[in-house]
Amino acid sequence: MAKTIIISNRLPVQLQIDNGTINAIPSVGGLATGMKSVHSDGQSLWIGWSGLTEEEIPEELEGEIDKALAEHGSSKVKLTAAEVDGFYYGFSNRTIWPLFHYFLEYSEFELSSWNTYREVNQKFADAILKEASEDDIIWVHDYQLMLVPQMVREKRPDISIGFFLHIPFPSYEIFRTLPWREEVLLGLLGSDLIGFHTYDYERHFLSSIRRILGLEVSFNDIYLESRIIKVDSFPMGIDYAKFHNAAKDHEALPKNKQSDLQRRLNTHKESTPDAKFLLSIDRLDYSKGIAKRLNAYEYFLNKYPQYKEKVRLIILAVPSRSNVPQYQLLKREIDELVGRINGELATVSWTPIWYFYRSLPFDNLIDLYTSCDIAWLTPIRDGMNLVAKEYIATRTDKTGVLILSEMAGSANEMNESLLINPNNFEQIADTIHRAIQMPEKEQKERNSVLQKRLERYNVEKWANDFMRSLTEQRDKDPTYVAQRLSVDLTNTLISEYREAEHRLLFLDYDGTLAGFHNDPQKASPDAELYKLLDDMNALPNTDVFLISGRDKETFGKWFLKKKYNMIVEHGVWLSEGGNDFTMLENVKKDWMEKILPVLESFVDRTPGSFVEEKNYSLAWHYRNTDPDFGQKRASELNTVLRSLIANDDLSVLNGNKVMEIKSSNVNKGRAAMRIFTRHDYDFVFAIGDDWTDEFMFQELPETAVTVKVGRQKTQAKFYLDSIKNVRDLLSRFTKK
Repeated sequence: MAKTIIISNRLPVQLQIDNGTINAIPSVGGLATGMKSVHSDGQSLWIGWSGLTEEEIPEELEGEIDKALAEHGSSKVKLTAAEVDGFYYGFSNRTIWPLFHYFLEYSEFELSSWNTYREVNQKFADAILKEASEDDIIWVHDYQLMLVPQMVREKRPDISIGFFLHIPFPSYEIFRTLPWREEVLLGLLGSDLIGFHTYDYERHFLSSIRRILGLEVSFNDIYLESRIIKVDSFPMGIDYAKFHNAAKDHEALPKNKQSDLQRRLNTHKESTPDAKFLLSIDRLDYSKGIAKRLNAYEYFLNKYPQYKEKVRLIILAVPSRSNVPQYQLLKREIDELVGRINGELATVSWTPIWYFYRSLPFDNLIDLYTSCDIAWLTPIRDGMNLVAKEYIATRTDKTGVLILSEMAGSANEMNESLLINPNNFEQIADTIHRAIQMPEKEQKERNSVLQKRLERYNVEKWANDFMRSLTEQRDKDPTYVAQRLSVDLTNTLISEYREAEHRLLFLDYDGTLAGFHNDPQKASPDAELYKLLDDMNALPNTDVFLISGRDKETFGKWFLKKKYNMIVEHGVWLSEGGNDFTMLENVKKDWMEKILPVLESFVDRTPGSFVEEKNYSLAWHYRNTDPDFGQKRASELNTVLRSLIANDDLSVLNGNKVMEIKSSNVNKGRAAMRIFTRHDYDFVFAIGDDWTDEFMFQELPETAVTVKVGRQKTQAKFYLDSIKNVRDLLSRFTKK
C-alpha cells in the first residue's frame, strides 16, 4: 500500500538516554503539529536526524533507538558531529539562513560547508530511497534539505515529490550572490510541487528560475525537460483549537491552580489597573529585530512620556544556535540594551522591560498570551511568524491588539492587525500609542475577523491542501495536441521505418539536435552528434536533411565537408551531398536596410540582445536579456515590425528567445514539400522544437510522422521531452 514519507532535518520526537534507557518524547513544534493529520494515519513514515550524533549514541543502544522511533512512525538518519557542524551550523545556518533573510553581511560561503551540506543531503536521499516504493508520496521540508528532491528524482524518476520552504525565498538580486545557486535551484526542481508561505516568496523563486536557469515559466508552472513543476503558496496555519481551548481552560482555573507566573502578572495588573502589558516572543535571532524593538520602545517612551510607569514590555527570547558567533554577539547586545534602558528609565515601582532568556512551558505561554494587552511582533524578515496567530487564537473575549511587522509572512493574511515597518521608529511609537488607545469595540471587530480566518485555515488545512495539490499534480495528465512518443509508439514507429523502401527525414538543429547557446555562433555540434549524423547520413534508401534557420556560412563550416544534406535560412538555401549552396527561393533583401535600424534601436534599449544578419533575413536575439524585460521588449518590437511590414511581402517568426524577419514566401514547410515531391517516399519524418517548424508539420502530408520537442501546443502528431530523447530515437534509426 502506498505511504507518505515526510522528511525534515529533525524528527517529530526528542530522544533522551537515561541510564541506558531510551525515551522518545513527541515534539510540540509547529511542523510536528502541522503534519499530525498526514503522519497519524498509520500509512506514513517520518525520516530525519534524531538530534543525537553518532558519537553520542552507544553502539549497544542503536537497536533500541530504532525501536523507540518506529513506535512513533519515525526513522533516523545518522549524522556525525562533524556533519552536524558543517551541514546544520555551517551551510544551513551560516549561509542559507542569513542570505534568505536578507542578512547578506552574515552569510559565509565556505566550500567545505557546502560539500558537507551536499553529502548530508545525499544521506537523507539515500534514507528515502531505502524506504520508498514507486507509488509513495515524498514530502521534503525546509532549507536544510534543498538538494534532496533531485537526488531522489535521479534514482526514482516517476515518484511523487513535494517540497515546502518554511523560510522566505529572497529576491533574485540576493539569491544570485550564492555561489551554488544553480545547484540549489536544480535540487529543488526535483520536486513535482514546491510550496512557499506567500506569493512574494513564490514570485522571487520563479524569477530566479527564469534568470539563472533560463527555464520557461508559465504562470506558476516550470517546464523542465519531461516534467512540469508546479509552484504555489500555502500560508501555514496553527492548531487553532489547541490554543483557543487552552485559553478557555486557563480562564476557568481557580486562583489556587494558577501558575506562579500568572499570579505575578495578576499582582502587577492589580497594582496599576490602567497599565498595559506589551508582549514580545521570539527566538533569539537577528532576523527577529529584537534589538531594533528595544530601541524603538525607548523611542516610544521618550516621545510619549505619559506612558512611563503605565506600560511594561515583556520580552521572551528563546535561546537559539548559541554556538553560532552572530547569535552570541546578538545576545550580548540585547542583554546590554535591556540593562541600559531599565537602568536609565526604571523607577522604584516600575521596570520598563521584563526580559526572559529561556524557553517557557506551553501553560506559561498561555499565561502571557491571555494576560498581555498588546502583542508586538516586528521581525525584520520572517517566513511566517506563527506567534502572531497564536496570540489572536488565545483572545477568547476578542480583546487585545496585534502590532505586526509587514515583513512577516503572516502579515499577508492579517491585515486587520496594525502593520508597521520595523525600521520606522516614528511609525512604531505612534502605532503603540494607537494600540493603547484603541477602543474595545474596534479591538473586537478586528480580532473577530482574524479569528474566523485562522480557525478556518488552520495548520491541518495547510497540510491537507499541500497534499491534495501534490496528489493532483501527480495524477494530472496534461492535454496536448500531440501525443507523447511512448515506448510502444516508438517501437511501432521504428517498425514502420524499417519496413519502408524509401525514407525522408527532416531534422531541425537548435533545440532539437543541440541545445541553445548564448552566442548562436558557438553552439557547434559535439562529437556525439557528429557520430549520430554520420551514421544517419550513411543509411541506405534514406534521405536525411538538416533543416534550420541558421545561415549558410555557419552550417557550411560545420557540415559541408561531411556532405550532409542541408536546408538553411528557413528554406532559402539548399546543399546536397557536399555541393555548394544553391537558392531554393528567389528572395529580395532590399527591405533589410529599412528594418535593420529598427532592430538596432531595440538592441540599444535592451541590454544583452543582439542582431544576427543572415543573407536574406534578420534575427533579433534576446536570450541573454532579463527574461521579463526581454519579453516586454519582444512584444513591443512585434507591434512595431508588424506595422512596418504591413504592405511588404515579409513575415515575423517568433522563435525561442529570437524574432526573425524574412520573406513571406520562405518557410520550412515550403522547402520540405519541394524535397518531398521529388521522389516517391513511403516514410516521411520531421522533428523540430519551435514555431518555425510548425510550417513543416502543417505542410507535409498526413502520412508523415511529425514530432515536436517540448510540451507546447503543436501541429505535430507526437512530442518528445528533451534533446536526449531526440538523440536516443534517432540512434535507433541507425541500428539494424
